[in-house]
Order: sequence, then C-alpha cells, then structure tokens
Amino acid sequence: MVSQSILRPDWYPELQKEVSKVIIGQEDILEQMMIALLSKGHALLIGPPGMAKTTLVQSFAKCLSLPFGRIQFTPDLMPSDILGTEILQENRSSGQRELVFIKGPVFTQILLADEINRTPPKTQAALLQAMQEKTVTIFGRTETLETPFMVLATQNPIEQEGTYPLPEAQLDRFLLALHLKYPAFEEEVSIVKRHSGKFETNLNPILSGDQIRLIQEKILSMTAPDHVYEKAVRLVRATRPQSDNPVTEAVKYVKWGASPRAAQFLLLAAKARAFLHGRPVPVDEDLITLFHPTMNHRIQLNFQAEADGVDIDSILEIILKKV
Repeated sequence: MVSQSILRPDWYPELQKEVSKVIIGQEDILEQMMIALLSKGHALLIGPPGMAKTTLVQSFAKCLSLPFGRIQFTPDLMPSDILGTEILQENRSSGQRELVFIKGPVFTQILLADEINRTPPKTQAALLQAMQEKTVTIFGRTETLETPFMVLATQNPIEQEGTYPLPEAQLDRFLLALHLKYPAFEEEVSIVKRHSGKFETNLNPILSGDQIRLIQEKILSMTAPDHVYEKAVRLVRATRPQSDNPVTEAVKYVKWGASPRAAQFLLLAAKARAFLHGRPVPVDEDLITLFHPTMNHRIQLNFQAEADGVDIDSILEIILKKV
C-alpha cells in the first residue's frame, strides 16, 4: 500500500505500474476506467475479441483490492442468475424448512458484465437498479450492494447476429463508453513475447475500498469555475438538433442528442480527471478529453448520416471545433 496521502493522486502512477505488469498499453483506457470509478459511475468497454478486456478488468480490481465478479451473458441467462434466488432449506437447529436467499454474482464490487448485448432485455434490465441505485430488489426484499460498486460491461462490435442492442435508458447508465484500439507494433511485439510462454505475476493492491470512498467524496465536493460549467452545457446542447443555436451538422445528421444527465456526467468525470492530474479544479482540457467517451453512446444518428457514411465520432469532433 502506498504511503502518500490518498487525497493526492500520488498513488496513481503506482497503480499504472502494477497494471502494466500484465497489460501493455491501454493507458488512456485505464485512466478512464479510474475516472469512472472515482465518479461513482460505470463504463462500457467496446472492442473486438482478444483485446484483453477481461484481463484488464481483473488486474484493475486486484490493484484496488476489491472483490471481482464476472458474468458471461448468454441468450438463456435469467435475471435470477444475476441477482440471486431463494431456495427452500432445512434449518438445522429447529428442523423446520425456510426460504434462504442465495446472492447472485451482482453482489460484488467490480462486476465484469461480459458481452452484455448477448442477453435478452429482461436480463439486461436486471442490472439497471443495481447500477443506478446500488440496491437489488427481488422476491419483495431489497438488498444494498457494498460500495464502491462498478459495472464494467463489454461489447463485441464485430458480431451483431444474435445480439440484443442495449436500450438507450440502459446505455445512459454508463458514464463512459471506451473503445479499445489495436496496439502499436512495438506494443504488440511485447505482448506476444510476454504472453506466449510461461507468465506469472503478482499484483500489489494500491488502494482499499475505504480509501476509494474517501476519494469519491473528495471529488464530489470539488468546485469548478462557472465557465467550465457553462462550456459543459454548451457542448452537450450542441449535440441536439433542436437546440436554440444548433450546429449545422447536428441538425442534418443527429436524431436525438444528449440529455442534461450527460452534462452532469461530463462535469463529474472532468473533476475526477482533474484530481488524477493534480489540479484542484477541472479545466477545459478535461472536458475536451472526456467529451467523446461521455457522449458517443448517448447520441442517435438518423438515416441521412448512415447514407452519407457519417459516424458519431466525426459529429462530436465537429462540435468540439465549433463550440
């Protein structure tokens, strides 16, 4: 455990160093996962198979000394497979039968929801209450999840056959959507060298759950200059074709823009990034850096965008330049 004050980001380089024992590259993705956690949010990891998404999340949880759980989403998965179920069991002391609640894998602190778009909407929705309220209601009883609690869900963007796209209401529960990119040549050589033979490593815990909760509260209490609040709102409003001062490309290609919740999440994530970079308040750079991962799953394009080959990232880049 690091000795420096956890209310300064001195521990973060240590965490990066530990994760790099297993994961080569993906520094931006790791930082954004940390931002989501410190913002009390969740993240969606999007990338093709073989990008070490599961290993990244496992290493992340180990370095934070938090319990880790993994659910492989499949078409036949039921809500009770996630939340838990009641079973009839004999009480050894009284000899009477009683219903006992068996907790499901959602009762952890870092939850990997693997290929979340491969399970039907009813099962996807089972995660909604847990993600938003940090509680689970089942069989008339409400159970509180231990905090910090974070869902890291993965999606494979290649195979769309037999999948169930996440509804907008559930997508909006994810603070960030992180697109994993293929490694650079030198990084890929290092990956092959490291993982094509016998490889074992022990990861040292850097933070505890209590320390993470302290940092989360510090970030929530951070202030921001008025112009940063205003810029966050202007950026989000610019994604809406119905805005009072719309961007031309948004009017032409966007069906639905981001909601006020997106502006709240953008500002909160900017505070967490400012903390990690040792700044007392967020600045414009934090908003700009986090604009894409905060917005790219909250905007719906229309048929004209598809016909013209326009994607969400290009629209967001235009908005950044014009606002």
